[in-house]
Formats: sequence, structure tokens, C-alpha cells
Amino acid sequence: MIKTTVKNEKLFQHKTPCLVLFCSESKKPGADLKNIDEALQGPVTSAFKEKRFEGKPNQTILLNARGAMKADNVLLVGIGKPKEVTEEGLRQAAGTAANLAESSQFKKITFYLPSGEIEKILTKDKKLSSSEPACAVVEGSCLALYHFDQYKSVEKGEESSRIEEITLLSNSKSALAKLKQASERATKVTEGVCLARDLQSQPSNTATPTYLADTAKKIAAKHKITCKILGKTEMQKLGMGSLLGVAKGSHEPPKFIILEYKGGKKNVAPIAIVGKAVTFDTGGISLKPPANMDEMKMDMSGGAVTIGTLQAVASLKLPINVVGLVPATENMPGGSAIKPGDILKSMSGKTIEVLNTDAEGRLILADALSYAARFKPRAVIDLATLTGAVIMALGHFAAGVLGTDEKLIEKLKASGTLTGERLWQLPLWDEHDKATKSDIADLKNIASPGVGAGTTMGAAFLKPFAGDQPWAHLDIAGTSWGEKKPYTPKGASGFGVRLLVHFLEKEAKKVK
Repeated sequence: MIKTTVKNEKLFQHKTPCLVLFCSESKKPGADLKNIDEALQGPVTSAFKEKRFEGKPNQTILLNARGAMKADNVLLVGIGKPKEVTEEGLRQAAGTAANLAESSQFKKITFYLPSGEIEKILTKDKKLSSSEPACAVVEGSCLALYHFDQYKSVEKGEESSRIEEITLLSNSKSALAKLKQASERATKVTEGVCLARDLQSQPSNTATPTYLADTAKKIAAKHKITCKILGKTEMQKLGMGSLLGVAKGSHEPPKFIILEYKGGKKNVAPIAIVGKAVTFDTGGISLKPPANMDEMKMDMSGGAVTIGTLQAVASLKLPINVVGLVPATENMPGGSAIKPGDILKSMSGKTIEVLNTDAEGRLILADALSYAARFKPRAVIDLATLTGAVIMALGHFAAGVLGTDEKLIEKLKASGTLTGERLWQLPLWDEHDKATKSDIADLKNIASPGVGAGTTMGAAFLKPFAGDQPWAHLDIAGTSWGEKKPYTPKGASGFGVRLLVHFLEKEAKKVK
């Protein structure tokens, strides 16, 4: 991870290659920006006057200080109208600034956070603590500077320039402790996100179920998490016929990863997080079309997020009990693969008619949700790149959330709003439940033609396996992978780690 430091120095005395100032939208510069403008002989005033820079969201202007201050360059980045500035807006602005600074070949970057000024804007909604602006800045900048290039060959002398250090600069000595605490918290969270991104980005010939299991073991050993890996034999004894059915066509052995973080009191029930991990999804016998099939290496995103979240929770030492469950397998069209029309018997005892082998994620989650009941959790949250239908409904802007517990869903939605990992609730009605009934088995894994509602039908299938547990299902197919954004690279996003960590932090405070 990039080194982050906190300093208290006067603005004009701080030496750095690039000094970043956040500017809210206005007609002319104010406060510290006005002093900088005077020292630089008016370039900021000119930019405002000519409307080349007005402080609009993610708008930037890079100025050479020309020796007028210790900083070599000043980078202004807009955060929008004062009454509309959000923590997510600040996170995006920090990511935008970091990307520009890195492309400008700077090795170090400093964000100026004058005590109380940004907090005054953000805390108008009464939901944010005074340390969160620093969290947002570190998250946005560090996540923007993420790179996955371990497979690239680099000729000597052609190495890419990378930012090596981020500094948070305060004008108040008394604010340093909070800034440092916020920076440390954000660093641990972003490490969890980057772990998830790394796992998502690995090619499937590397990131096999065994690779995920070995990674989980290493994370567990480092962070004092209990880790248990179930192999095919153990799954057979448990009756996990649904998960094993998906795995039948692959030469790679399936793994069921169990991570237990025990940070809370022994008598407090854990929160269970279940992550789908199909390390490559061909669709099985119901083969997918070849276009963009390479992206199916990310069909294990739910599992990657689960592992990343457990690492973050443990490194933050949250006083809460959390269980992470990751059913991991490939979905391949081998000679022994399941076929449309086959019937599987799940761990719960329910039988499943497989009408489409490309609806495999719900099959492995069925057994994982049944296994989760063993921990008697107070809540179960599953994450899965389950349906392309969620992209039709929500695009790549939000994940779908469905479930049986409205309070749990509302909490997750609130955390999603604050972290910028938005959720949108979709209905789960009795009519959807009825559409999962099979004529020859207990359930069928897809609805009959013409029913539609693909995302909801996926959740409706999972609902019986969640049982009476308070349950929420997050369909992250549209948000796990995509084009470059202010603090998300092209490719893997790690969507869900920050949302879950924020949710778990809130829950931990309630059970102290």
C-alpha cells in the first residue's frame, strides 16, 4: 500500500511536489485559496473569471507555484456546491486529484485539510463524524492509485511513474490525532478492497478454488481469524449436492471456505457474510456466448469481497463476531457436468431441478446459506454476481438488494449511500416464490419462460435456503467490474468491502 503520513505545518511552508486543495463551487476564490492566488499573482482569479475552473465536482486545474511557496505545484479540485457536498463527492475528488498527480509524474502528493472547514460542509446532514473527511480522502486517493500489472513485462527505463506517499496536511496541531486515526482506519479498509480487487483480477488459471482457499488461510494466519477449508469429501458428508453438482464438470476440486472472526463477546451471535465464488463460469452445458467470456473470471467477486471484508474487520479489530463463507468452484462443460433436466439434492434436503446450468451461482449459494444456519447468525448477507438482469435494471451504478428483513436492508442501504457503494431494493413477492416451484422437484433454478424479473427470481430461489434467518441478498453483477471511474480502475472494483465494513462498524457499536 502507498505510505500515508499526517503533518501540521503552515500552508506556505509545506514542501511537496503537489499540494491539493479542495474547492467548493463559487464565483471567486476564498480563504486560503485567495492567499495562494495573490502569491502566484492571480492565476486562480483568472481561472474563475474565465470559467476555466469554478469548483464544479471533479473539475481540476494544475498551477506551477514558481517558487512563491514551498510547494512546487498547486492542484485545485472541485467538490461542487457547498450545500451539495457529500463524503462520496470528496472521495471522488481525491481520486480525481490522485490520478492527475500520478499522470503528471509526481512521486508524492499532499492533501490540505484545514481544520473544521470541510467538516462544516459535510456534517450538515448530521450523519458524519469530524474524522470522516480524512477517511474519504485517503480512501479515494489510495483506491484511485491501485494497479494490477503483475503480469506485464517492463523494459528497463520504461517503468511507470507511481505515487509513493500521500500526506494529509492540517493547519491545527490538535487535529493531528483525529487525522492519524482516520488515515489508519481508511488504510486498513482500502487494503481489504485492494485484496478483493487482486483476487478478482487474477486470471482463472491462477485464481482456482484452491488458490482462494490458500489465500484465505494466509489472511487468517496473519490476522488471527479461524479458517477451515472443506474439500469434496467433507461436502459429500454434509450433503452439499447442489454445490457439488456445479463442480462436477471441472477438474479443479471445489473448496468451501469458512472464516471466523471472533472480536465480540462469546454470547453474541455473529453476522454471516456469504460470497459466491465461481472462479470461472463457462455456463456449463448451457454454454455462454464467447463474446466477453474472459470477464467470467470475476464471477468469484462475492467470495473475493467476503475475504477482503474479513481481513479489514480483523485488522480494524472491530468488537463484533463475523463469519465468512465462500463456496468456491468452477462451472465447466466437462463430460461429467450436470445437464439441463438433472435433479440435485441440496444440503437442506430440498431437491432442485436444473433447467439452466448457467444459473449456477444460486446453486452453490443454496448450500452455503444452509450451512450458515449452523452459526445461528443474527443476520446473513450474501453477495453474488448472480444475474445479468440486474445490469438491465440498474446499470453499473448500483447493486440490487433483496431479502426478508427490512431493517437489515435499510441499514445496508444507508451504509451504501455513505460509502458510495449504492444499493437499490427490488421486490420479493409471493408471486416470485411460486414461480420457483418445480413440477418434478421442490424447486427449479430458473423460472419458466415469460416470467422475467431475473434478479428477483434469483433471490426468490435463495429465499427457502435462507430460512428464518434475517437475510439480505446483494446482486453485485453490475458493480463488480467496469470502466474506469474517479477512484475505481478499469476492471475489478472490490465493490462491497467498504459498504460491509461501514455496516459492521455500526453494528459493533450497538452490541458493546
